[in-house]
Amino acid sequence: MTTTLITGANKGLGKETARLLVEAGHTVWLGSRDETRGAAAAEEVGGRFVQLDVTDDRSVSAAMATIAGSGTGLDVVVNNAGIAKRTGGASQTEALDGPSVLEVFDTNAVGVVRVTEAALPLLATSRNPVIVNVSSALGSFWATHEPSRPASHFVSVVYGASKAAVSMLTVQYARAHPGIKVNAVEPGITATELGGGDPGSHPGRPAAQSARVVAELASVGSDGPTGAFFEDAGELRW
Repeated sequence: MTTTLITGANKGLGKETARLLVEAGHTVWLGSRDETRGAAAAEEVGGRFVQLDVTDDRSVSAAMATIAGSGTGLDVVVNNAGIAKRTGGASQTEALDGPSVLEVFDTNAVGVVRVTEAALPLLATSRNPVIVNVSSALGSFWATHEPSRPASHFVSVVYGASKAAVSMLTVQYARAHPGIKVNAVEPGITATELGGGDPGSHPGRPAAQSARVVAELASVGSDGPTGAFFEDAGELRW
């Protein structure tokens, strides 16, 4: 049986990806900073909860120790946890002050490194290790320059830059660990809290729909792709 860890899995895209993978037969660990919300989400989808804050080295290490001690092993890591910071007021523009920028990069990019590095010893024992990094077309240099793409018409200074970092991390980890399938995914414009607070008021498709492409990449076989960027329609240019 395949065992998967998903970060930021107590809501939105992470939880819906967990639901799909549980339905596909995976043992799924739902990582969440908040124990109450994470445990509730795990119970809802039929997975297992592990407390995990991607910005905290000790939390990440403890989460991996919990998984290792459970005996489930670990085959797949979905680095899903991500944030965007906005200023207050009616404009809700992107926060560009130093502490906000550091917080976004710490979660979205450094968090990928923390979790991946901590997971590597467990993944080394898997016969088909897989890493999926949830990125964004806003982190694609091609998409942000291609007029036909929504990303080329949307300004995202910090979030976009953090996701560009995730894209490069994907390429470099794929090169550093050729035995692991490491890919990035653009899940599509999704109605989640990341996009503007209340999921019901944010334009975008349901998280359950966007989760399909994430779950698909989490399920690639040993002959699957690596070091690439994908979306619903197939491979996305960097």
